[in-house]
Amino acid sequence: MKIQKEIIAFDKGKSFKLFSPSLKNCFFWHYHPEIELVYVEANNGIRHVGKDISAFTESDLLLIGSNVPHLNFDYGIQTECKQLVLQMRENFLQDIILPVPEFESIRNLLERSYLGLSFSGETKKIIVEKLQAMKEKNSFSSLIGLIEILQVLADSTDVKELNKEDTRIKWFLNDKIRMGTIYDYIHENHDRKPNVNEIAKIVSLSTPAFCRYFKKQTNMTFTDFVNNYRINQAKIFLLKDYSVTEVCFQVGFESLSYFNKLFKQHTGETPSEFKKKQFKPIEINGRIGIITKESSCNK
Repeated sequence: MKIQKEIIAFDKGKSFKLFSPSLKNCFFWHYHPEIELVYVEANNGIRHVGKDISAFTESDLLLIGSNVPHLNFDYGIQTECKQLVLQMRENFLQDIILPVPEFESIRNLLERSYLGLSFSGETKKIIVEKLQAMKEKNSFSSLIGLIEILQVLADSTDVKELNKEDTRIKWFLNDKIRMGTIYDYIHENHDRKPNVNEIAKIVSLSTPAFCRYFKKQTNMTFTDFVNNYRINQAKIFLLKDYSVTEVCFQVGFESLSYFNKLFKQHTGETPSEFKKKQFKPIEINGRIGIITKESSCNK
């Protein structure tokens, strides 16, 4: 599926919309002129914003600027996933923020959002609570709540820029290759041996041309992307209490030592450390049991 322009409809008299989409296995590589704030909650998943392709664990909060291509954040997630999406009208920055001198820091935030901004820590916690509260408010109170949210984000230091360059749609309009085809191929073959020659042939490119194309679009080599995808899948299996050895071969690695090394490079911890952190012992009526973050969230 080639990149699509999403047409966003707003209710009459509303400057923004707050809703909870669910696309799941739908590959929606898209853009829109509206600035978007996304909160996604899942065991883990992949975010693809502009040229950045990275993984998140447990939850993520992102501010995505106007016309920045991005993939729906629940794509490929097989476990429970919750989302809150807030989209501002195309003229929100120009008509509401720019004319007010007191909103200077918010203006700077929204103008910088074309890089894709990921927020963590206390900022994420505060924003999620405010987004939940907005759902119960009337139109005016909700607008004030949105301004408060933007001010918190503007003042936050818990922020990471996902891209180092402008990746707005002008860089992707000439893309004739179907990124959805590539994603689907990797999803279907990551546990075997994805072959760069094979996928290049599928999208009608020579292997060298495909490698150049893929690196330009994602800032990653095909091999690095496949390994990144495998690590992300490995986290899911570890959360399901598979052994490290089982997970290693389940996601397509042939060497346990290489899997351990690569997992630590990607996450900062070994698979065993990751799993141990997710599972903690509890005492129930004098007996020791195990509870996971996954199971506790579902209660």
